[in-house]
Amino acid sequence: MSLRARFTEELKAAMRAGDTARTSTIRMIMAKLKDADIASRPSGVEAIPEEGITSLLRGMVKSRRESVEMYRQGKREELAAKEEAEIAVIESFLPQQMDDAAMEAAVREAVAETGASSVKEMGKVMAVLKAKHAAVLDMAKAGPMVKAALGG
Repeated sequence: MSLRARFTEELKAAMRAGDTARTSTIRMIMAKLKDADIASRPSGVEAIPEEGITSLLRGMVKSRRESVEMYRQGKREELAAKEEAEIAVIESFLPQQMDDAAMEAAVREAVAETGASSVKEMGKVMAVLKAKHAAVLDMAKAGPMVKAALGG
């Protein structure tokens, strides 16, 4: 089932269950997706592909994590809790992420494949990782691992 279809089905289910927080978050995801679709039309793309949706969801999670930190620093625990609840809903639509051991193995494999030997070649390794594992690899965590593997 495509992510777009899942959003619609999950929205219906959340509305039936009376789960206002989940309903609100899914509506927010769908609105953001619609905005992204509209923004991509001038380049000839009618609707962004699944990978684009995954990337959009990751961006939403990242911005909410930053908000949680700021709310906690500002002693606004109720707002931080609301953001964390949204993160949980958004993450439920993302593919299961690689664990650290699998990520380290993928980094070693990408370093071997590219023949990279210094931090200057980090871009090559990151490109291979993104091409092979974009959906299940957190690139923000992979960066420091690649740097360490290349002796940086």
